Amino acid sequence: VSMNKEIILKVDDLVVAFHMYQKGFRKGNLEVIHALSLDIRKGEILAVVGSSGSGKSLLAGAVLNLLPGNARVQGSITYKGEPLDAGKCKRYLGTEIAFIPQSVDYLDPLMRVEKQVIGVRGTPKRQKEVFRRYQLSDEAGKMYPCQLSGGMARRVLISSAVMEHPDLIIADEPTPGLNVEMAMETLNHFRELADSGTSVLMITHDIDLAFHVADRIAVFYAGTIVETAPTADFLAGKDALRHPYSRAFIDALPQNGFMPLPGSQPYAGNLPEGCLFADRCECCDEACKGEIAMRTVRNGKVRCVHAT
Repeated sequence: VSMNKEIILKVDDLVVAFHMYQKGFRKGNLEVIHALSLDIRKGEILAVVGSSGSGKSLLAGAVLNLLPGNARVQGSITYKGEPLDAGKCKRYLGTEIAFIPQSVDYLDPLMRVEKQVIGVRGTPKRQKEVFRRYQLSDEAGKMYPCQLSGGMARRVLISSAVMEHPDLIIADEPTPGLNVEMAMETLNHFRELADSGTSVLMITHDIDLAFHVADRIAVFYAGTIVETAPTADFLAGKDALRHPYSRAFIDALPQNGFMPLPGSQPYAGNLPEGCLFADRCECCDEACKGEIAMRTVRNGKVRCVHAT
């Protein structure tokens, strides 16, 4: 994707904290996303990858104003150059912006699924076309969510998102419950949509699938993005990457021998000073204890003082 293309979604220095009770019934703020920045251009697929529990799904909730009432969000989120506030989220969601949630519980349990997919602006003809694309029968459309298998429910959610021709799709783990063939069919459809101008933010832990369709990959660690780089760099091997966690992430893939990384991600309530990866990194020194800003290195962005 050309870097000259219009930026559709831009997130700058996003911070998400939850106001909650802690030990001794004291209220405090638990910061779970820290100084996160990313952008997506027109017709681009950006895959956000990282291990479970790193906070990836909260990114989608923050962008779309879907977090619970005790969440505190700071930073800048713009859509097509304008601030994306709660009113605009409500207006655009389901039309210009489509959301594929991680949980199938988003489906209305009291409504037949074909009616949910058609929504306000869809047509029965288009609904049947999309269902055929995702191997859902006409009979499935007459069912209620409780009658669907997990994989069918996932395909219904994806069908709802692609009924219109959205400018932006935010997909939070769109492939769990799908067999490999259907997962690849779904991602290839995302690629077709992107090639026709739709931007896709795909949050996933399945980096192998993301390799096939994404233009760029953003690596998530402990509540922030530590590296964003072209997919070609990930395919070239770990030496083409900039952040030590990205390289360790590649080493841990099955085809690379499941090489484990000692230690674990820091808890959101007990973060180290400076680099969040410092206690697991062989390159750590005094320079890593200060504030680490995102910077451009070799046509990618990285949050590491030693990256070259």
